[in-house]
Amino acid sequence: MVTEELAGGGHARQPNARGGRQDVVSPAVTVLDGGLATELERRGHDLSDSLWSARLLQDDPAAVREAHLAFFRAGAHVATTASYQASFDGFMSRGLSRSEAAGLMRSSVALAREAAQLAAAEQPSGVRRQVAASVGPFGALRADGSEYSGDYGVSDALLRDVHGPRMEVLATSGADFLAIETIPSEQEVTVLLDLLGSMPEEVCAWLSVTCADGAHTRRGEDISRVFSLARGVDRLVAVGVNCTPPTHIEQLVTAAVSASGKAAIAYPNSGESWDARTRSWKGDAAGVSLEHARRWVTAGAEWVGGCCRVSSADIARLSAGLGPDYTA
Repeated sequence: MVTEELAGGGHARQPNARGGRQDVVSPAVTVLDGGLATELERRGHDLSDSLWSARLLQDDPAAVREAHLAFFRAGAHVATTASYQASFDGFMSRGLSRSEAAGLMRSSVALAREAAQLAAAEQPSGVRRQVAASVGPFGALRADGSEYSGDYGVSDALLRDVHGPRMEVLATSGADFLAIETIPSEQEVTVLLDLLGSMPEEVCAWLSVTCADGAHTRRGEDISRVFSLARGVDRLVAVGVNCTPPTHIEQLVTAAVSASGKAAIAYPNSGESWDARTRSWKGDAAGVSLEHARRWVTAGAEWVGGCCRVSSADIARLSAGLGPDYTA
């Protein structure tokens, strides 16, 4: 068998239907990581910054690598990079040049890849540990919580101008795919899918929206209509939902499969809500339980993990319960 963790340089590579290569074992359920920022904060890092976890790409890259490694050790098959809130404007406002900003974005993929290699050496298996380069929403770059409303008030052209350059960098950084995630509106989904089509032909991605309930985007749009935009987009390996309360996920997974014709991806938050004014989480944490996750798999989710406030311990429980012997 080939080595699990090939070096991975250049463009994002086209995986098979479950996100694995044809020369390694594909798990029945691909287990994603949890909240990278959650893991970093648990380790004592202050992320109250407009760049969020992306700040540590410059200030403490080893901490980012160790957080990724914690999720791989917990049984995750995929690490999502610390580029969610990374942007040229954000880094350049700190005095970095454009080339230095691009280098930090690329480093987010390199750090996750290094963690994958370390995990493979510690825990050899037939399942390849992969890297998804995070492309977060425009609202996250504003750092004002508007990704939870989708109420941007900007043109398609501005969204293209912001997302296009960072996607180009991440698409050529050696990730296995892009994670287009936490997208709150039909407008932004449409722009991002158009940009994905302009990337090199081998670049693929998953698309994940954030929802207010079991039937609507954060912007209030019909979720089935938004998911249907993904139908026929060959570059998408999965379509689904993240950063949404666990109680809505089963209904949304069913809608994603039906409307998109794709494998579904589901990685909810803990059930708490983000208060942008106080920069804190509010409400009760329902948590991501194995019972919930198994229902999502039955509904059609082939990729399952967690988002904000979901820890490496939570992912360990999911991985143990959705292991190679599990069948829906």
